[in-house]
Amino acid sequence: MLPYPCAENHYLANHIALVNRSFAHLLGYPLWLAKDANELAKNLFYAPLVLLSHNTTADPLFTYANAQGLQLFELNWQELIKLPSRASTELANQTARAKLMENVTQHGFITNYHGIRISKTGKRFKITNAIIWNLRDETGVYQGQAACFSDWTFL
Repeated sequence: MLPYPCAENHYLANHIALVNRSFAHLLGYPLWLAKDANELAKNLFYAPLVLLSHNTTADPLFTYANAQGLQLFELNWQELIKLPSRASTELANQTARAKLMENVTQHGFITNYHGIRISKTGKRFKITNAIIWNLRDETGVYQGQAACFSDWTFL
């Protein structure tokens, strides 16, 4: 389990390096530019977009959300890292989400995704133009998936 991103742990720079490196490898450009890993992690934590990741367990748990993601989903860090990522979708939409995530696993990434998500307090919102991609470490081992988006509308 990763600790809350903060200056003392360099905003989880190692995890964000994995996220950014995987994104750049699959999409051909970096998610975010910065002078070094620490600046990258801090900038993405406070970026005006949502950035999330989950792990590889059978029922993947969130491993990261930046400040905007925590706010949008109305979660604190401890709630986030205990939450299966499927819980960000209403029960009726979880089968479609599972198929989407399997498609990402098979093909590496998807762009222009849109779907309905739900916050902890039940607020529904539609995300558009999301990118979802696989996370692979430097040796190519699958480490989970990440998503980012900056377009959402409350329903």
